[in-house]
Amino acid sequence: MRESRIMRGFQAIVLAAGLGTRMRSKLPKVIHEICGKPMIDLVLDALEAAGAERAFVVVGHLAELVESVVGSRAQCVLQAEQKGTGHAVMQVRDVLSGYDGTVVVAAGDAAYLRESDLRALVNHHQKTDARATVLTAILEDPSGYGRVAREASGRIRRIVEDEDCSPEEALICEVNSSVYCFERRDLFDALSRITPDNVQGEYYLTDVIEIMIQDGLRVEAVISEDPLTAQGINTRVQLAEAEKVFRDRIREHLMLSGVTIVDPQTTFVDFDVVIGQDTKILPFSIIQGKTIIGKNCTIGPFTRIIDSKVSSGATISNAVVTEAEVGEDVCIGPYAYLRSGTVLAERAKVGTFVEVKKSTVGKGSKVSHQAYVGDATVGEGVNIGAGTITCNYDGHSKHPTIISDGAFVGSNANLVAPVKIGKRAYVAAGSTITQDVPDGALGIARGRQKNIDGWAEKRFKERRKSGSQEDSGGT
Repeated sequence: MRESRIMRGFQAIVLAAGLGTRMRSKLPKVIHEICGKPMIDLVLDALEAAGAERAFVVVGHLAELVESVVGSRAQCVLQAEQKGTGHAVMQVRDVLSGYDGTVVVAAGDAAYLRESDLRALVNHHQKTDARATVLTAILEDPSGYGRVAREASGRIRRIVEDEDCSPEEALICEVNSSVYCFERRDLFDALSRITPDNVQGEYYLTDVIEIMIQDGLRVEAVISEDPLTAQGINTRVQLAEAEKVFRDRIREHLMLSGVTIVDPQTTFVDFDVVIGQDTKILPFSIIQGKTIIGKNCTIGPFTRIIDSKVSSGATISNAVVTEAEVGEDVCIGPYAYLRSGTVLAERAKVGTFVEVKKSTVGKGSKVSHQAYVGDATVGEGVNIGAGTITCNYDGHSKHPTIISDGAFVGSNANLVAPVKIGKRAYVAAGSTITQDVPDGALGIARGRQKNIDGWAEKRFKERRKSGSQEDSGGT
């Protein structure tokens, strides 16, 4: 049974200096996202959950990008030249000089690393008074991973990098996860003695294990219950595989907590998304970022929601919702687009082919068909007719439109901002409103209709006469 508490505290080093050439990207490997989170965030999440008191991230290639992702979660330390994992850990020696205790070292792409594995690793290390403890895994296909070579007694003899394996060592299925536990003094003493005498010409952190064994220090290993723990993310293929694994876990967690997902394989939900009980997610829905969805909602099909808050009872169909707030019992779609800064109050409706941007739509108000509402404040109980737009942009600046409580805006109206429609005011269909409409007034801004009697018959006769003349002059 895995330990639930860490015996004593520990500090952590995360190795994130490499570019990750096999990813074929201009970005550092560790900031590529899995289910909406950079890989390095997943590693830091696991370390923090397991009780890490402090974390240091070793950065190198495009260090500023990694630092911007890490933020205040950890102290970044620069590895100016990338000379291997052992050299990377050496860069943290000075900042750890005042600390005398347990240090966990993990790779920045160890996305599958779990809190439970870290707790088991640290507890075993501390209980056995080991100088080093390695987290390992058993893989059916160990190619590409460092092998854990043991003596007949079961004690670890050394860790051999894949490139340096003998034919016999290449057959070993127990592999190094690149997650270790050390005592600080022993770690840096051994690091000072490693050499780049290997195929890669680098300073391997794994050589520390062999040095400690030669010094007679106790080296232990903990085998992870999950073989995935040993797998790093080195290619786009592995990135996609990790996405699938974690999305399956996210969907399973949601369904077990009371969310209905009609077709899990066509539903994509990010790590930080929260969804309430008895909400139903229909196929081809994508829910991203820090979105919060309340209870008893219906989301989808073909809906994408990003960094938004959706209150209980809302229905969103065939829509895109980005950085918006959706009130209780709101109805959105189909084919609606809510852009950043949109706030819909309870029981509001945004219907077919409607776009709303940086606007507030009041309680019970309706924008039902083919309309654009931008930089507007719409009061309660307002009806906005089909084809209506707020003309908010003059080519240089954006201007506000105010539509007050109880107003009625007819179809195909143009509201040229800045403009205000008063309480219970009406705007006649087809009007282009350039001046404020007072409370209770009717705003009409269109040419007066003129009917010409007999016009159709007269036009018909003219066309017949013209056709006869053309026929008589034919060739």
